[in-house]
Amino acid sequence: MLGAALRLRLRVLRRRCLRGQRRRRRTRGGRAAVEGGGREPVLLVSGMGGSVLHARRRSNPKFDLRVWVRILFANLDFKKYLWSLYNADTGYVEPLDDDVEIVVPEDDHGLYAIDVLDPSWFVELVHLTMVYHFHDMIDMLINCGYEKGTTLFGYGYDFRQSNRIDKAMAGLRTKLKTAYKTSGGKKVNIISHSMGGLLVRCFMSMNHDVFSKYVNKWICIACPFQGAPGCINDSLLTGLQFVYGFESFFFVSRWAMHQLLVECPAIYEMLPNLNFNWKEKPIIQVWRKNPEKDGTVELVLYEASDCVSLFEEALRNNELTYNGKKVALPFNMSVFKWATETRRILDNAELPDTVSFYNIYGRSYDTPYNVWPVGYQYMRLSYGSESSPIGDLSEVCHTVPAYTYVDGDCTVPIESAMADGFAAKERVGVEADHRGLLSDENVFELLKKWLGASEKAPRRRLSKKPRVVGLSS
Repeated sequence: MLGAALRLRLRVLRRRCLRGQRRRRRTRGGRAAVEGGGREPVLLVSGMGGSVLHARRRSNPKFDLRVWVRILFANLDFKKYLWSLYNADTGYVEPLDDDVEIVVPEDDHGLYAIDVLDPSWFVELVHLTMVYHFHDMIDMLINCGYEKGTTLFGYGYDFRQSNRIDKAMAGLRTKLKTAYKTSGGKKVNIISHSMGGLLVRCFMSMNHDVFSKYVNKWICIACPFQGAPGCINDSLLTGLQFVYGFESFFFVSRWAMHQLLVECPAIYEMLPNLNFNWKEKPIIQVWRKNPEKDGTVELVLYEASDCVSLFEEALRNNELTYNGKKVALPFNMSVFKWATETRRILDNAELPDTVSFYNIYGRSYDTPYNVWPVGYQYMRLSYGSESSPIGDLSEVCHTVPAYTYVDGDCTVPIESAMADGFAAKERVGVEADHRGLLSDENVFELLKKWLGASEKAPRRRLSKKPRVVGLSS
């Protein structure tokens, strides 16, 4: 038994060594190419769930634990360190444990936090590609001659927080300035994924002159510009499952994730935009018994403007237990009001004349739009059924929804992803799912075309990723 374990460990170490050798060769080649070609720097910005998060204890400077993403003991550490409450006085989400602070590691010029989200030996051993986030894109860019810390940077952030929170805005400003200065005064090309596009848009709206000064091109991938109706509405009611199939047994449970998202401003900021002219308005439908009509079963439809009342009623008894104490987690109106102001900031964003904008969106995948409790129509999310209706709306949080689907990337509908409102240089639909866009060869070809780059040697491709609902976005 010990011998087998030792052989497995040696195999992992050997693979790491070979991968390190490949990266060093690419870095040396990249350095030469950069010195000769003078490339503009690239900044990669992740989305929801797309950054490594560490927990640190104020009382113990030596304590530093990766809590997102981790495969082993995922649920235990997630609930212990990441469950949080929103502070309406500061606008920040704060851990339930006052001694804990959540930080994003800055290693490798910000790239470590968005590369492989669980860089443990176990993940490498079993090759769980579901946590290989920007990994393939980073390898591709290095193969094109980009150099970490000179022309290639990453920006990960605490995705639980608002997309316009001061710390996130200050961090992005610092990263842009660093990339600009380190590359010798060349403007930065941003590549954002998913919710990262909303963060960049908030920054552009709130720091228009800074954005104009430091940014040359912004390439946006799978951004929910007008929200992600089916996915986000259901996230607030029943939670979010990032991974399906066998891999889901290693990951955070849907219920544990739900208790985080109820207090998460970033989720509220991706609710469907009430001011957007949807082709058909997103709807949640609930089959329920009407107590005023002798329990007659009715189909109740909630449009986006009516959903707050549903959220409040469904979540009124929602709670969790932390260190033996009950913590109430109803629908948070303070977060909703904050998110409403964020939507105003997003809607007021203007693209500087000096910045070129490109939009890549996923297509050809069924994407939740409306929700209902089993059996619904176009753009509807549904709970309950005519034969098994909801009695009390709080039951919704413990049901499995049914969806109607539209075209998109499994998470963001095309209609939302395309509605950036800018004078885009190009908008291109790619047949890939939400996270799959980060490793898609067609996407890479577009990036190389728009960046004016080309690869120096063939890359080793990872196996196909499992089906994932990724907000990380």
